[in-house]
Amino acid sequence: MADTVDNTIFVKRSKVKKKILRKQLKASHILLKHEGISTVSQPTKSLVVANGGLGNGVSRQELSAVLKEFGEIERLVMPPQKPYAFVTYRSEAGAQKAHAQLNGKSLKCEDNVVTLYLSYVQSVPCEEAGSLSLPVGLTLLDSFVSPEEEALLLAALDWSPAQKAMKHRRVKHYGFEFRYDNNNVDKDKPLPAGIPAECLPILERCLSNQIIDILPDQLTVNQYESGQGIPPHIDTHSAFEETILSLSLGAQTVMDFRHPDGGLVALVLPGRSLLVMKGESRYLWTHGITPRKCDVVPSCDPQSSAPVPTDNQTQSRLTLSRRGTRTSFTFRRIRHEPCRCGFPSVCDSQRVSAVPEPSLPSLPTCHADAAHLEKEYVHRVYNSIAPHFSSTRHSPWPRVCHFLSSLPPGSMVADVGCGNGKYLSVNPEVIVGCDRSSALIQICAERGFQVFVSDALMLPLHSASFDACISIAVIHHFSTQERRLAAVRELVRLLKPGGQALIYVWAYEQEYNKQRSKYLKEQKNIQCVSKLRSSVTVFHRYYHLFQQGELEHLCGQITGVKVESSYHDQGNWCVLVEKTA
Repeated sequence: MADTVDNTIFVKRSKVKKKILRKQLKASHILLKHEGISTVSQPTKSLVVANGGLGNGVSRQELSAVLKEFGEIERLVMPPQKPYAFVTYRSEAGAQKAHAQLNGKSLKCEDNVVTLYLSYVQSVPCEEAGSLSLPVGLTLLDSFVSPEEEALLLAALDWSPAQKAMKHRRVKHYGFEFRYDNNNVDKDKPLPAGIPAECLPILERCLSNQIIDILPDQLTVNQYESGQGIPPHIDTHSAFEETILSLSLGAQTVMDFRHPDGGLVALVLPGRSLLVMKGESRYLWTHGITPRKCDVVPSCDPQSSAPVPTDNQTQSRLTLSRRGTRTSFTFRRIRHEPCRCGFPSVCDSQRVSAVPEPSLPSLPTCHADAAHLEKEYVHRVYNSIAPHFSSTRHSPWPRVCHFLSSLPPGSMVADVGCGNGKYLSVNPEVIVGCDRSSALIQICAERGFQVFVSDALMLPLHSASFDACISIAVIHHFSTQERRLAAVRELVRLLKPGGQALIYVWAYEQEYNKQRSKYLKEQKNIQCVSKLRSSVTVFHRYYHLFQQGELEHLCGQITGVKVESSYHDQGNWCVLVEKTA
């Protein structure tokens, strides 16, 4: 009997070791691809910690706390948005202890639980010191209001008659209402309530400090909960004068500023700070807040409340900052004359359109509106353009093919949104496809594929019956967050425990790591072509462009799912998720 028990324990331990080895090998491939660093078998002072990165939702403080139990840490490197970190111990013995005791162990973070896998490395990448160069005309004034003034301003808000509840924030206007349907203000219809009296001392201070030369007459208050944000935008030139003030109250956040040439500045806005936008930063750069629950920010010394020193060795240390409730007061002055700024390419006052744009619908506010929009601008369009669309979609994406080819023999696969079936041919014996477009399904049927017409939100397939699913360029056609989330949930429903789904969506960042997407390269001469083909019928298709991190956040809202990997592939954001239960 004792021999049987011992053998059982040995088998269990062997399975655990094999799993750890598999995970270490997978992490090694990712590391070699992303950083050009190879793992080694012999012990060194340095380790790569797979699943312990900022991209997994692990903060520097959380990872450091568990690593320092095994010895003095010389260096901890956490690259932004990556699923791994690097640690160098003062001694090789410390690294060996961590390697032996942490491999395969779970780390409980504030929002999730991750399993750590460690491997030895000879070298550790350097964290770039970098220097923050703000857009021209942008100024950030820290601690512009006192804690007492902050409390007074927040107490003055009455949200009960709030004029607008946006999808990602609460909004209230004073002086004039900003209309999101046309991105402008009705200058002849002032609101009964002007800017609250509690704001006047702060605005008077701006006047005396020559931040502004005239008092604002319009105020928009936005309140963001954790996980909420606002899309990138430029405040309408013709609606407001040059200077825009944004006062941040409550929690800090990170605001992204993007230049038309692709330049990006991510700026931390502390609570009680005042952001001043003038000139180029106001007229040319877009600004927005990516919806997420935590931000990657410069780290602080855990033993001190002081910020990290700005020397080259330490200023680039990064960690996660959990978002809280942030309320912004945006003060603007209504413009009564056309804008004459020096940026005519983005100025609505100076742009002259020879051909008026057709009237397009506004974004849906309910389920019925969303279904109607998708019927008109997705389903009908694909049925109309199916032959042409199919003729331009004949080359499968290599990384999708690699995923399908890597599945074990006999795996059952569902291609949800299969289009003309270009992925069904990779292994037609074990893959079934469906699409909302009957015209595209007819093309698939003519090619001999197993296909049927179906809505991706309600698939007539048994739960937990597939080893894998793919959804390539589909979910970005759903017009609300709720419907996009439902589409991912439906994919997960089909999967067996341990099954994987590969999801591709169109990226807002068509230029990434200084590489232009294939789509942008193909569109290089589209303006010249359109002049020669002015009689061609134009079809408008609806797309939701996903920002970096948005797809991972969407998948993270589903219980029993973990994101195995994510990447950018030719203008698409992509995730591989696994059903854990």
